Amino acid sequence: MNVLEERLQAELQGLEQQGLLRGLKSVDRIAGGRIRSGESRLLNLAGNDYLGIGSNQTLLDEFYSTLSADDRLGSYNPGSGSSRLMTGNHSGYEQLEQGLASLYGTEKALVFNSGYHCNVGLLPALAGKEDLILADKLCHASLIDGMRLSRARLIRYPHADYERLEGLLRKHTPSFRTVFIVTESIFSMDGDCADLSVLTELKQHYNAVLYLDEAHAVGVRGRQGRGLAEEQGKGAEVDLLVGTFGKAWAGQGAFVACSRILYDYLVNRVRSLIFTTGLPPVSIHWLDFLLPQIKEMERERHRLAELAHQLRQGLRGQGLVTGGNSQIVPVMIGDAARAVAAAGRLRSSGFQVNAVRPPTVPEGTSRLRLTLTAAMETEQLSALPALIARAIT
Repeated sequence: MNVLEERLQAELQGLEQQGLLRGLKSVDRIAGGRIRSGESRLLNLAGNDYLGIGSNQTLLDEFYSTLSADDRLGSYNPGSGSSRLMTGNHSGYEQLEQGLASLYGTEKALVFNSGYHCNVGLLPALAGKEDLILADKLCHASLIDGMRLSRARLIRYPHADYERLEGLLRKHTPSFRTVFIVTESIFSMDGDCADLSVLTELKQHYNAVLYLDEAHAVGVRGRQGRGLAEEQGKGAEVDLLVGTFGKAWAGQGAFVACSRILYDYLVNRVRSLIFTTGLPPVSIHWLDFLLPQIKEMERERHRLAELAHQLRQGLRGQGLVTGGNSQIVPVMIGDAARAVAAAGRLRSSGFQVNAVRPPTVPEGTSRLRLTLTAAMETEQLSALPALIARAIT
């Protein structure tokens, strides 16, 4: 080993001793919210296919039934061959972005290759040295990276502490050109929700810009699956509404719904859009196919909410500490090694459960993070609370 590899090997050994070492494992998706890992078939409580679309064979058959020699090149091509500003902006993009803008009631929508591309690109394009970003302390890593890449001053307020946020707005707003309030709607690790009524009131009172990451709410919340902003009736007051296709939509990519001026500026300034190859036509065609169907999946949204409610009740009945009010159900453990051991025991019992550890969550807050899908049945989850209680002892 060279000097670099020696240092990295020592760091990897340290991670392993702390129960923080990670690795990649191959799995295959099968029906009913399950996966196959080697010879094991596991109920998947570690994915984000919230509506069960990714394992919906009927939808997949319907999508591929339109495949023909005539549209293979235009709609099912596996590569776009260029960035969007070159020749990678195929016609499916226009259809998708127009459909999203119509769905969200905004002037425009702009599609990115992933939620990470979106979050890491928007704020560096929009915020400069004369600006301030006030962000919830539990914002996702992609948002944190985007904020750090911007030249703006960054202050992270305590999670959901809106009194503290207002104090920061009152103190700092006069000193900066633009103030951005940045938050998730459903927080990815805790599963709780932002209070958009308070946030939009603060945004209006202090003339700030509200950036809302709806990654875990798109498709899941609201009558038409537009997210928490729709559910709380605040969609029109969000300046930058970010959603992802990689979770409830079971696809690839992300988008921001915004004004025409923001759209035009972003197309010219967002490096993660300008300097990357566009999504392949087959990926965009799948999203165009899903767009009208997502709006009608009220039954799946209701089922998902009911499964989450029942699971939380069962966990609390076992005396376990859980939280949130979404399809993300954390079970708090604290110690990283204990969380890893518990996850291993659950996998042996047929449940794919991941232990979430630092640096993803703060020290001392390691947990089992359970995520549900509408493809699951109540009976599949009934034994889980008692199994978890035994696994963590």
